This record gives sequence, C-alpha cells and structure tokens, in this order.
Amino acid sequence: MTLRVGFAGTPEFAQRTLEAIVEAGFTIPLVLTRPDKPKGRGLAMAAAPVKAWAAARGLPVFQPATLKTPEGRAQALAVPIDALVVAAYGLILPPAVLAWPRFGCLNVHASLLPRWRGAAPIQRAIAAGDATSGVTIMQMDEGLDTGPTIAARALPIGARETGGSLHDRLAAAGAALIVDVLARLERDGRLVATAQPADGATYAARIGAADARVDWSRDAASLDRQIRALDPVPGAFTTLAGAVVKLWRAEPVAAPAAAPPGTVLAASPEGIDVACGTGVLRIVELQRAGGRRVPAAALVAGRFVAPGARFVAAEA
Repeated sequence: MTLRVGFAGTPEFAQRTLEAIVEAGFTIPLVLTRPDKPKGRGLAMAAAPVKAWAAARGLPVFQPATLKTPEGRAQALAVPIDALVVAAYGLILPPAVLAWPRFGCLNVHASLLPRWRGAAPIQRAIAAGDATSGVTIMQMDEGLDTGPTIAARALPIGARETGGSLHDRLAAAGAALIVDVLARLERDGRLVATAQPADGATYAARIGAADARVDWSRDAASLDRQIRALDPVPGAFTTLAGAVVKLWRAEPVAAPAAAPPGTVLAASPEGIDVACGTGVLRIVELQRAGGRRVPAAALVAGRFVAPGARFVAAEA
C-alpha cells in the first residue's frame, strides 16, 4: 500500500516531525496548521514554522480557525487520508475528525504517557526535577492525551537541561519514532495499541505568567529548575528596583542564606548570589527590560546591582 499521511501541527517541534515524514517518502495530501498570527513590533502577520516549511515545498496547507463546526472542517475532510499525524497542533479534534482517517489519528507527544498529559510536558518535566522524559506515539481519542499508546522512547534529562535543549532532543526522537510507526503501518496494515495505565497520570498545564514568576521564598534548587525549564520561552522573571528582569541562567551554590529571600548577598564576575527561602542561587545570565541577554558580570561591572539590593517577586 502507499500510505497517505495527513499532518496537523504548528510550531517548530511539529515542523521537524513533518520534515522527517516527508524525507521518509510518505505521500502528504494535506497539512493542517493554525492561522497566521501577528508577530514582532510591527505586528505583521507571520506564518508558523509548519506552514512556512510546508508552503515552501508546495504541500497543500489548510488553516481552519476551528474544526468543531462542519464548515471549519469541510475542506480538510474532503481529502481522503489513511492516517493523520498530529504534533503540537493546538486545536481540539472533534469526533468527526478523529474518525476521518482510515487508521485514525496518531499523536506525537513529548512525554512518557500517562505522565505529563497536556500542553507543556517539556517545561513541567524539568521544573518537577524528573530524571527521564521521552516521546510517545498515541492513538488519539476524545480525551486529553488519554488514548492507547503505540510506541514510546525514553530520554534522560540532563543535569543542566533547559527547555530548549530538551525540546530539540525530543523533537528529533519523536520525528524518528513516528517514521518507524508509519513504516510499520504501511508494512502490516495495522498497529497494536496498549491502553495507558490508570496510575501515574499527571497534567502539564499550559505555562502562564504565574509559572514564570520567580518566588524567592522557594528553595534554590527548585528555582534553578524553573529558570532552566522556561529557557528560551517564556523566561522566568523577577523585579529589581521596580524594573522587570528575566533570569536565563543560574545555579545553586553552597553558601548560607543569612538574609531575607531575594537579597543580593554578593555580586562578582562569577555572578549575582541571591538568598532564597532555602539556599543561595547564583544568577549567571539575565536580561533587563528592553535589553538583551547578558552575563551577570556585565551588569555587576556597570553597577546595575550590588550587595544589599533585593529582587522582588513580580506581579504575575
């Protein structure tokens, strides 16, 4: 058989998946992606990575605002496909869409299900201190990442892993794994799926402003994980003298925190040592409002911060 593979996805993670499927030689009758959005200071309409990549290669691209109405999904469902691969699409698939492909809808999810179902599995895994992450290929049902699993691949989370570095590794692993699954489907004409276990399910809620706000009353190790999890998007933030500051790189240091949380204990070329609820966090890279990411040493040299100053949790 010649497998006709539809694709639904929007950001870079999805674009890498689509690229692998195309390179493997599968026929792509259509690509579904979110509508263009305004971006940048000029708020010009910009295509997401999946649309830009697909359009540049002449693939048919549909951008419905919703699939919940017959009108919204009519153009897509008119195209016959054998399977729909879904990766970080961003729209809910109603029953009519789930039933559309001959072999159903296959989701590429960036966690080892049932842990971290939901929108932000990569960031949540790092912030929680998980030692392992991975990707799962799932047969989609009407629940939120609750469908039976077809394949999974585990990846260790590095000691200094960031959201960006784990994203890239999981994107590569997911792309390779879905190609293997599609090759199996094309060869065998069927896939074996296993129901997710009832135990161990957790929910990875979408990252909001409250998740990015640095609460200095927390311990240094958890703040380090928070900062790494949110690098490069959206970035953890705090305030100093009323101005918002983003924190990009930090590390716990062995030192007594004999001061109120948020107090700068030392400012040197090595970084800015800040007292936490438990322990001390050394800020190594940060960004002032309207500025760029710079080593902490640059702001110390410019006397932007000095011992005795105090970082304060910003309003979320």
